[in-house]
Amino acid sequence: MRRAAVLLPLLALAACGGEEPAEEGQSVVARTAEGALPGWLVPTDGTDPARWLAGREAGKPLPDDAPEVAALRASLSAARTGFVEDPRMIANRTVQLGQMLTEIGRPESYRSLIDGLGGVAARRGRHKSLYGEMVQHYYNARAQGADHDGALARLAAREAP
Repeated sequence: MRRAAVLLPLLALAACGGEEPAEEGQSVVARTAEGALPGWLVPTDGTDPARWLAGREAGKPLPDDAPEVAALRASLSAARTGFVEDPRMIANRTVQLGQMLTEIGRPESYRSLIDGLGGVAARRGRHKSLYGEMVQHYYNARAQGADHDGALARLAAREAP
């Protein structure tokens, strides 16, 4: 468990790059092709985070109009109002969390994670949360034996304004 508490922030930094939006004049250099998914979404990546997440979960790229893509697009949009991070960062951290949960035998769908954590953040109102920090606390609760709803309840109590 201690390893995961140290590893999560390091993975987040390595996979996500900077928090800043692309500088003026910096171009988008990659987009998801129909036949491939990038390992992670980088700041200059033009890949749709919802399509990338849906493809990662399905194990193959999905078309832009797939129902799974639309569902994750709605989840990311709703979550975006409660978090400081952009959808690309939320997507990367959700995949990291999903991998860590699978390693401890407690897998969850990406949509369930985003909707659950986004719901906790939404209760804070205009005070936005840090998704990466919430992910770490959620993971710790799950590693200590809490189920999905129990971990969210712990977060809600912790995040109460």
